[in-house]
Amino acid sequence: MPDLHDRALGAYLGFAIGDALGATVEFMRPREIALQYGVHRDIVGGGWLKLPAGQVTDDTTMSLALGDALLAGGSAEVRRFLDGDDGLVRDIGKSYVRWLKARPVDCGNTCRRGIQRFLLEGSLEGPFNPGDGGNGALMRNLPAVLATLHLEEAFARLSLAQARLTHNYPLSDQATLGFGLLLRLLLSGADTTACQQWVAQWVDEHPEFRFAPYRGQATAYVVDTVQTVLHFLTLHDDFEAAMVATVNQGDDADTTGALLGMLAGARCGAAALPQRWLQRLQPATLQAITVQTQGLLSLSAALHALPIAPTPP
Repeated sequence: MPDLHDRALGAYLGFAIGDALGATVEFMRPREIALQYGVHRDIVGGGWLKLPAGQVTDDTTMSLALGDALLAGGSAEVRRFLDGDDGLVRDIGKSYVRWLKARPVDCGNTCRRGIQRFLLEGSLEGPFNPGDGGNGALMRNLPAVLATLHLEEAFARLSLAQARLTHNYPLSDQATLGFGLLLRLLLSGADTTACQQWVAQWVDEHPEFRFAPYRGQATAYVVDTVQTVLHFLTLHDDFEAAMVATVNQGDDADTTGALLGMLAGARCGAAALPQRWLQRLQPATLQAITVQTQGLLSLSAALHALPIAPTPP
């Protein structure tokens, strides 16, 4: 079994692999992908964003922005957040603002609208909005999971706080928490059977995300994203087989690929990731992920002994 660090690094690097691989075929339909690539299985860049080979998109860079804010605040700032202070959430919002001002290669409309609202109003949560049903909050939550790995209530509170800076919609909340819980399970070393059982139970509790029979929709709508990722995660034990099947669904392939890579990477560990894909990622991305993973695990260890304040009413 891979150790915790290997599984956590596998999750983050798998996330970046799926992002870079899927970006090439984002917004394409499976038939279009088949006509142009046969089976898309190489990190070659291009796509509608015309990316260099190995470059990641907003999925990875926004996740890194969240991780940067958590590491800058450290255990003291997280502790204050758990005691009811909103300073950490404001720091996360400021990190998202810096990320947006740095002109990322892409930014979803809902993320952009939420960041601009925070910048103009300073509000940490927008009003309920059915238009916030995209996958932008879900896609970037990996650092929050790693930072609170040993504290389940802290995980839930931090995940929802960072999510609602841009997305305020129940299905977004459910997906963000659900994938976070599944990632925590995989990082603990759960085997395939335990993963399958957990997914089946969670879908029974949240039938909106039921994925059997699979409808073949892989859009940025959070329900479509979750169904696609869970379908291929549970269909394939092998990281590469699951990844190739996912991104060849097209549509929001960078995000479905990233989330599939996160979960499947945690399952297999970094040492088992395909080397040809790792070698195609840009060195700066590899370095940032490696350093941040270690930092977030250290933060989680530092928080492990801290008492958690009751959830404010």
